Amino acid sequence: MPPLLHPEPGKDGVRRFELSMQAGRTQILAGKQTPTWGFNGTFLGPTLRAGRGDKVQMAVRNQLPEVSTVHWHGMRLPARMDGGPHQPIEPGTVWTPHWTIDQPAATSWYHPHPHGTTAQHVYRGLAGMFILDDDHDLDLPADYGVNDFPLILQDKKFAADGSFDGDPLKGTFGILGDHILVNGTYNPHLTVTTERVRFRVLNGSNARMYNLAFADKRRFHVIANDGGLLSTPVEVETFSLTPGERAEIIVAFAPGEQVVLRTTDNGVDIGKGDFDLLKLIAADDLKPAPDVPARLVPLAPISAPAGAKVRRFRLSGHDAINGKEMDMARIDEVVPAGAIEIWEIENNVYSHNFHIHEVAFQVLETGGSAPPAYATGYKDTVYVPSKSVVRLAVQFGGFTDPASPYMYHCHILRHEDSGMMGQFVIVKPGTESQVNLTIPTHTGH
Repeated sequence: MPPLLHPEPGKDGVRRFELSMQAGRTQILAGKQTPTWGFNGTFLGPTLRAGRGDKVQMAVRNQLPEVSTVHWHGMRLPARMDGGPHQPIEPGTVWTPHWTIDQPAATSWYHPHPHGTTAQHVYRGLAGMFILDDDHDLDLPADYGVNDFPLILQDKKFAADGSFDGDPLKGTFGILGDHILVNGTYNPHLTVTTERVRFRVLNGSNARMYNLAFADKRRFHVIANDGGLLSTPVEVETFSLTPGERAEIIVAFAPGEQVVLRTTDNGVDIGKGDFDLLKLIAADDLKPAPDVPARLVPLAPISAPAGAKVRRFRLSGHDAINGKEMDMARIDEVVPAGAIEIWEIENNVYSHNFHIHEVAFQVLETGGSAPPAYATGYKDTVYVPSKSVVRLAVQFGGFTDPASPYMYHCHILRHEDSGMMGQFVIVKPGTESQVNLTIPTHTGH
């Protein structure tokens, strides 16, 4: 279980978090030491927690032998604080971004984002969850490590000596591993002590899609997507997550029972294989828990106005969007602050997905069909199946900076690193034509 980092505000009202990126060795397989990277430890990182309205200050120290970055995936924040490839952290230096959290309660996460080496840095272990709270007083499980658990899912391949095997930048998708880790642990089990448990599920893999269900086919409730709670719980038997996507679920347990969370083969190129992920063991005596609320939060639909801007993005092979590879000196799109736009993502090849920094969006349709009910909330990452078009209603924020871009990209990290990424800036409405579409970059990064 990742430790919880939830510092008290200082006298100035700021919550200060300290993260150290470091190398080490971790026993993942019995009797083997795996070279790994982590935050504040040898593998993965602590769960950060803050609330809406909090002022937060990060101090991210790079104790690695390579330049890296830390991106706050799912955060609505100024581009200079976003932690994309334009905010490199040199070895031996500290990066100190700060912002005020102003978005609904959600499960977000943090991970490196250096262009060309993101896949390697994440695969080695640099990732952690970032939980956001707000003032909606819902009767949901919220006691971290008791009835509210993070589940960071990642797949790995191992060499005979226990080291990670394979090259995350080779092949169509990089690495699709044959060992699934949950919170950095292989073949884990968890004892639950309450009648209902909330799991915050993060697909932290480089490429694998998870099709999650319980071995006994029990039904459970999805209560949240990437960007926060749904308006009402959705009862399901299974749901899917591609890399970077999150969901929150509530599962009911009976005293003394055991059940296994699994991922099942759905026939998709990045979703093949059946794997047991986590054995759940219910205690003989379970603390009572309230029913799942019938209603969660009012969810205002992201509605594009008549005549809204429509932008189209064609995902080509594994290394280009609209026929162009990522260029850190090129601004691809200019968006007015506060805009709601329609983005159409076209994929004519194998599986991709699509993440947009800073925004919240809702999926309008995938391949001409409405999304599943469990995926109708606010999102920032979406699966784009082979031979399909995904239409999104995208809500942009109000942080303007014509010289500091946000990213949009495939979150299959082998594709992202190979060039399937573009850049947009948010500017004051009416100034779009004044933006210089060429920007300086950090030499060598």
